[in-house]
Amino acid sequence: MNDVLDLSSIVIARQPIFDRQYQTYAYELLFRNNSEDNAANFDQFDGDLATTKVINYSFLEFGIDNLIGNHLAFVNLTRNFILNGDPLPFAGDRVVLEVLEDIEVDDELITAVRKLAHHGYHIALDDFIFHESLRPLLEVASIVKVDILSLSEAALREHVEILKTYPVKLLAEKVETKAEFELCFELGFEYFQGYFFCRPNIVEGKAIPENKLLLLELISKLQHEDIQFHEIENIISHDPGLSFKLLRLLNSAAIGFPREITSLKEGLVILGISSIKKWTMLIALSEMNSGPTELLHVTLVRAKMAEKLAHHFNCSSQTGFLIGLFSTIDVLLSKPMQEIISPMPLMNEIKLALISHGGIKGQLLTNVTDYCEGRWRDIAENPTLEEMSESFVEATKWAKITLGSI
Repeated sequence: MNDVLDLSSIVIARQPIFDRQYQTYAYELLFRNNSEDNAANFDQFDGDLATTKVINYSFLEFGIDNLIGNHLAFVNLTRNFILNGDPLPFAGDRVVLEVLEDIEVDDELITAVRKLAHHGYHIALDDFIFHESLRPLLEVASIVKVDILSLSEAALREHVEILKTYPVKLLAEKVETKAEFELCFELGFEYFQGYFFCRPNIVEGKAIPENKLLLLELISKLQHEDIQFHEIENIISHDPGLSFKLLRLLNSAAIGFPREITSLKEGLVILGISSIKKWTMLIALSEMNSGPTELLHVTLVRAKMAEKLAHHFNCSSQTGFLIGLFSTIDVLLSKPMQEIISPMPLMNEIKLALISHGGIKGQLLTNVTDYCEGRWRDIAENPTLEEMSESFVEATKWAKITLGSI
């Protein structure tokens, strides 16, 4: 295999892992090399060298703190990567090394995994299906990941009973609904991976709480195209908490203005109506969020990615940001998207994109969502995966700074 790997072709994303308190415990790093030689054979190319260089690039070039903050990173390793014993570019307290389900398990592999554990690395067994040959790995591992979609409920319960006899913590992966999360919670799983937190849990007849309804009304007012400076200032100034958070955000690294902004009026004059509307909506949505902080982070990443990629979809950057920002409002309010968006004074193209992912602006939202959730095969060629990866990394950094400012 060619030793040269084009680092500009690396594609990377992450998937959150939650604990039982709904707090982010770790992120699994999703990555691939998308160079010309390998792009046509996504599933079968020899990934050992690519894995080595991609991991190095993730940790040394991108900067691991930009990707995972102060959380753990779950990293998939190939068999040869494990056996070669090459030094890893990270300390054991930052990562969980995943032994993939299709790796041949023999004495050589077990010895190498034990060596990694001895050096302080956490070991996880990925997509675990119990087999007698795997008992030695269960004695070394600290986490077992169970693909709940590959097992019936009866088989899942049986696996849990077997695994409870080992000193491992259980991680339910591919959790896509609230019901699946609740089942795994009941069974005693410690950790949960999947995008269930991005799916609305709609309860028919449930009214929107008054505080959230007021915020929704504020957001709706801001959508009027002919809204004036004094109207925006009046709306914001009637909410002291919103005013304070907006001023703090305007003076943060997320904005990067060279001098202090001392009043809302000054902010309006300097940044303009469009920017003030954007930041106000962002804060209002953050106030609506009663779920995990990760939901807001995902929302901000989508918004920034859609803003940066909008030109590929005959869309302004402002509209792209708005579509990404509103993409989880159904989750925040536990209401159907159509019920929330239809009354708002938005362009029909934006409503179509948000309600059904229809039209070219809907394709923008679909591409961004598919990228963030790792469905890379579903993404069209324009923009390229490399462009989307670059926008994802930049959006992740920006979302981290912004969240720290509101």
